Amino acid sequence: MTQLVADENKAVVARFFEIFSSGDVPALLNAMADDGGWWVSGKLEGMSGRYDKASFGPLVEGAKAIYKSGSLTITPVSMIAEGDKVAVEATGFAELTDGRTYEPQYHFLVSVRDGKVCEVREYMDTQHAKDTFFG
Repeated sequence: MTQLVADENKAVVARFFEIFSSGDVPALLNAMADDGGWWVSGKLEGMSGRYDKASFGPLVEGAKAIYKSGSLTITPVSMIAEGDKVAVEATGFAELTDGRTYEPQYHFLVSVRDGKVCEVREYMDTQHAKDTFFG
């Protein structure tokens, strides 16, 4: 039973990142628990910190304008699940409207409850993000 739950949670997380990568913000928010949130590591002003579901939607929607395709693609490379947690190594890619590219490396720790994402903890290269978005 435990492996089944782990596999189901990995499937929920994989689908969540597919939705994120599509740029469909209403579908993304629908995939999150009502009390869900997203936390970004570091001390990068305007990016780091915790966003509840209500503030996360507008943040993602606003960011779409800087991406040529309208979204940042996050591709899971590996996943390990235990209980309600899924650890994800991932790569990101986006071509910005000014022609530059953003290619972050990520580690996410995602909590899942009842088939929805409850919490995402994002660990990334904040220097790369700072250079790309605030440089």
